[in-house]
Amino acid sequence: MSAELHVLACGPGVTVQDAGRPGWLAQGVSLGGAADRLALAEGAALLGQSPELACLEMAGLGATVTVNAPLRIALTGAPMQAMLDGAPLRWNAVHALPAGAELRIGAVRSGVYGYLHVGGGIATDLLLGSRAAHLTAGLADRMQGGPLDILPLPQTALFDADTCARLEATPFTRDARGNRQGVRLHHEGAGFTGIGQLSVLSEIIQPGDIQMTGDGTPYILLADCQTTGGYPRIATVAPYDLPRVAQAAPGTPFSLRFVAAEAARVRYEGLAEATQRLRRAVAPLRRDPAEMADLLSYGLIDGVVDALAERD
Repeated sequence: MSAELHVLACGPGVTVQDAGRPGWLAQGVSLGGAADRLALAEGAALLGQSPELACLEMAGLGATVTVNAPLRIALTGAPMQAMLDGAPLRWNAVHALPAGAELRIGAVRSGVYGYLHVGGGIATDLLLGSRAAHLTAGLADRMQGGPLDILPLPQTALFDADTCARLEATPFTRDARGNRQGVRLHHEGAGFTGIGQLSVLSEIIQPGDIQMTGDGTPYILLADCQTTGGYPRIATVAPYDLPRVAQAAPGTPFSLRFVAAEAARVRYEGLAEATQRLRRAVAPLRRDPAEMADLLSYGLIDGVVDALAERD
């Protein structure tokens, strides 16, 4: 029996997302999908199901939902305030959602994108092989920013060595302007301009590419970025660091560092292997008895002591 998930209220950034639409770039359709693909894999591992299944992505603010039949859920990504019929729920864990119960997910505590996964996934209509909404057409704490590995692109040659060195030496923070298309980085000092950047031809771009706007401000593209663009791109963020860009709240600090392709490949393969091991890493949740309102229903000492029994 399939359950119906009813969204009673939600924030403006709540969408259905899955792994996106690979293979459609030539037709002008960007990859899309979950901004934090690692959170997608974590939810699949917790529920023991395919990472291709769709879930609810919640940007900044969550949602209030209920179901008409019992359902297992998992919460991953940016930790958010979560209450089930008034009782707090732990993040990065699996929970039972009884029929008629009300799950309230509030604001993020850190990061940007939180995820609500349900057993069996969310069955919306497929469009170009995906259920992902497209609003415009190492396993570390990824909510806190930090150094990002970047790789050179053909257009990196438009920027001289001094400019590239200054890029690596400059501290950045995530600007308030940003969405699923990309995030703007704020920095002090002069912009990063390239030779002949106003005459760059429009060409294919992908998530992770770092475009420089007309005033030389870096803009890191994310899942819903356009498929072509004419702004010069100084580098691209390695795929394993993109979840940290997506989860950066305004003001989060970043630094950029060029790495060799081989070093990036090794880290990428390591992350891929770690993602494959997520399911084996899932362990039973240890509940604190002090927080268990139903502790007495477990009958933990039944049959051990009989206060009415006669002594020998």
